[in-house]
Amino acid sequence: MNRTERFYRVDQLLTKHGVMSRQALLGALGVSWATLKRDLLYLRDRFNAPIIFDREAEGYRFAEPNIGPKYELPGLWFSGDETHALMTMHQLLSDLEPGLLAPHIGPLLSRLEAIVGHGGRPFGEIAERIRLAKIGMRRKNSAHFAVVSRATLGRQRIQVLHFNRTSDQHTERELSPQRLTFYRNNWYLEAWCHARKDLRRFSVDALQQIELLTKAAKPVAKARLDAAFAGSYGIYGGQPTQRAVLRFSAAAAKWVADEEWHPDQIGRLEADGRFLLEVPYADPTELSMDILRHGHHVEVLAPKNLRDAIQEEIRKVLKMY
Repeated sequence: MNRTERFYRVDQLLTKHGVMSRQALLGALGVSWATLKRDLLYLRDRFNAPIIFDREAEGYRFAEPNIGPKYELPGLWFSGDETHALMTMHQLLSDLEPGLLAPHIGPLLSRLEAIVGHGGRPFGEIAERIRLAKIGMRRKNSAHFAVVSRATLGRQRIQVLHFNRTSDQHTERELSPQRLTFYRNNWYLEAWCHARKDLRRFSVDALQQIELLTKAAKPVAKARLDAAFAGSYGIYGGQPTQRAVLRFSAAAAKWVADEEWHPDQIGRLEADGRFLLEVPYADPTELSMDILRHGHHVEVLAPKNLRDAIQEEIRKVLKMY
């Protein structure tokens, strides 16, 4: 039983029994007398718990409420380590995208900061000890991102002007945001497109005009989102239609063997130290980029159309040099 659980257990025991002796509390909690004293002092000091020792009853009980803030254990509570983990993630996300969560969890963060600070470890030190590099992150309008995140969390529709870099065209869309995904230094919005009557994924930096609508977003089940976006390789999701078979050199295998390219990948080390990796994919765009970054340390064994595409790209590169 950790400290958090003991706080609730003490509250339950005293509420149920009225008065409990020191030995009864120690037996119920399974702790030493020194630990129990610290817990009771913390409950009194931090939560204004009106716990007293009744000499006549020879036990601890709740007295009349103390002057000051009302005594209550928070409905949402974290241990010290959990608190640091949550605040660290908030700090990382704030550095990544300022203002994304602040309006929604500000009151909770102030309480968490007080808890962290009580141990003599200021939360501000976290920002100094953890660094998040944003290399290659595409610039976007921060005001637009705020509207997208607000619509996603608030379950509201948005009207957007989307720029398609491939076709160099703008289209207006009414979207029901479902999820925001941060992937390889960029944000993507998974949404129901009411014009296409299907799920689509949009790069947030490609949304050039965004209007928050009063209409509620169309709900889409998580299973359907995962089927649409998490089935194949990388950000270019969809139902996988092919499986790539890649053979990495023994030198590259030292790293690739420990990497997860896809949840449903199949990999095995060969007798000569090379690594064979099989991954499902629907669109070869991103997979091809990952294959090419390994240079001569990887060979595409199958399918033939992917192998041919890699060979063609290599020919184009050679023409430049």
